[in-house]
Amino acid sequence: MTTTIAPPAIRIRGIEKSYDGRSVLRGVDLDVEAGSVVALLGANGAGKTTLVRILSTLTRPDAGTAVVGGHDLATEPLEVRRSISLTGQFAAVDEVLTGRENLMLIARLRHVHGPGAVADGLLERFRLTDAGGRAVATYSGGMRRRLDIAMSLIGDPSVIFLDEPTTGLDPEARIDVWDTVRELAGRGTAILLTTQYLEEAEQHADRTAVLHDGRIIANGTLAELKRLLPPTKVEYVEKQPTLEEIFLALTRHRTENEGRS
Repeated sequence: MTTTIAPPAIRIRGIEKSYDGRSVLRGVDLDVEAGSVVALLGANGAGKTTLVRILSTLTRPDAGTAVVGGHDLATEPLEVRRSISLTGQFAAVDEVLTGRENLMLIARLRHVHGPGAVADGLLERFRLTDAGGRAVATYSGGMRRRLDIAMSLIGDPSVIFLDEPTTGLDPEARIDVWDTVRELAGRGTAILLTTQYLEEAEQHADRTAVLHDGRIIANGTLAELKRLLPPTKVEYVEKQPTLEEIFLALTRHRTENEGRS
């Protein structure tokens, strides 16, 4: 009996990119398995967004190969686009349309059945139902970001790129995003994300890759990465609640009390 090993949803080999003679990516190698969340970490200017733009067919690499969703980046760019979704650093929403109209527009462009029902379901998931009939121009920054992420989920893409997905979100909205990310991974979606919040990568990523000086210098699970450093002396320190834990406890307690009254 032979066991068939599924190829990774994203396979990157030797990707290079330079701008004005400055090398940004110097031969990046990385795999992302279906149903996994991989966090790409690096300092500002390390090339994280450049790599995401290349993998989503927005920028051409100078060298190297990549297969995304089973399709070759160079020879099958249209098929790559059909199998992916991208949420960039800044919300790409139409401010004239309502939130619901934005979602329905993307659903129609992706030929999804029942665009109205799809829009309503996503509005509810991202706590935007009450604002669904309002023009997006009236939304706060956090609401626009949630709508942008909701739009990226339409059509059940097999690969999702999230570039700084929780920037500007309040703690509850960040939790909503990560619950959705884990749900998608559980369905088999491959997710490659960049983030400046290291605690998010630590808590939610299956694997973490560190991009430095144009190359992946470390790639592994949290346990594997921890073994790269010597153990530290363990001392007992009373754990204090974080500000996020305090915020969520207070707001949820207030909401529950209001619901009982």
